[in-house]
Order: sequence, then C-alpha cells, then structure tokens
Amino acid sequence: MKLLSICLIAVFALVAGAPIKNGYEVGDTAADFSLKNVDGKMISLSGMKEAKGFIVIFDCNTCPYSKAYNERIIALHTKYSALGYPVIAINPNDPTASSGDSFDAMVTYAKKKGYTFPYLVDENQTVAKAFGATNTPHVFILNRAGNDLKVAYIGTIDDNARNASSVSKKYVEEAVDALVAGKTVSNTKTKAIGCGIKWKDA
Repeated sequence: MKLLSICLIAVFALVAGAPIKNGYEVGDTAADFSLKNVDGKMISLSGMKEAKGFIVIFDCNTCPYSKAYNERIIALHTKYSALGYPVIAINPNDPTASSGDSFDAMVTYAKKKGYTFPYLVDENQTVAKAFGATNTPHVFILNRAGNDLKVAYIGTIDDNARNASSVSKKYVEEAVDALVAGKTVSNTKTKAIGCGIKWKDA
C-alpha cells in the first residue's frame, strides 16, 4: 500500500510538472475551425478541400506592423492561392480593447484593401489560443497530409517589417515554395514580429 502511494505521488508530480502546451508546434495537426468572414459567411478549413494547405495569418486593422505587411499579405495570396495555398487572415483582437478591430471595421477595411481572401473574426479568441498566436501578424503555414493539416511553419513573414524593399529573407515564401515543390521546409520557425494580441479580460 505504501509503495502504491509513493507511485501515485510520483505520477502526480510528473504530471503537475509537465509543461503546459500553449498552441501548436511544427508537425502538429491543426484542428478545424469555423469563423465568420467579413461577407457574413462561415468559413472552415474543412470546407476548402481543394486547398493543399493554408497560409493562416493572425492579423488586424490597427497594428502598425500589420499595416506595414498588408500589401505583402495580399501579394502572398495572389501568388500562392493559385498554387493551392491561399491566405486565411484571422482577426483575434478584442474590439472592446481595440475599437478599430470591430467586425464592422473589419468589413470596411477588407473592402478598402480589396481583400480576395477570407478575413475572419475570432470573436471568442479560441482559434488564436488553439494556434498559440501571440502577435499580429503571426503566420502559421498548414500543409495537407492525407486528411490532416500539419503545421509546417510558424513565425513572421520576412526579415524586414518596416521596409519591404530591404527584405533579404522571405521566410513564408521560402516555406511555401518548398511545400509546392514537395520538399521539406528548412526554416520552420522564426520569431513573430508585431503587436501583442488584445485579449479579453479573463
């Protein structure tokens, strides 16, 4: 009995000491989600079966980094949607903390910018938490493997947020190019540069 108690305590200690997983890591399988697009329709990953993968970008209207990357995000969708890797932008910000990120403001922003990709509102912030997104913009590239969508890259878009003409490393393009070519992504993780997500009060 004493031995059993010691074993139970040891198991509890191991479980209690295990690190809490905050979002996806490269190689994880992304769970499906369904979020409202700026056109009012619900969009899910499972509803886009023709896609070979996705460039999921947690983004917003208001962050200066998001604004700096806006044209580059549009260009990513233009270049890669035809190759099977469309952009899906998700705004996770709490509009009570950032009024410029309300759903109505998202609709206006998407029209102004001429978005041709989904711009989804993560009203309950559950998708951002599931992914482990922390910033806007924060990129997660998903690659289809059978019926699963595996995380192939996490991080930033390139190595120069402020000046697109001075970029020397296009991390997202390099990763998607590798996937399109059937190759392994060599640089799977970089540090996301941007504004912290505006979380709801607990």
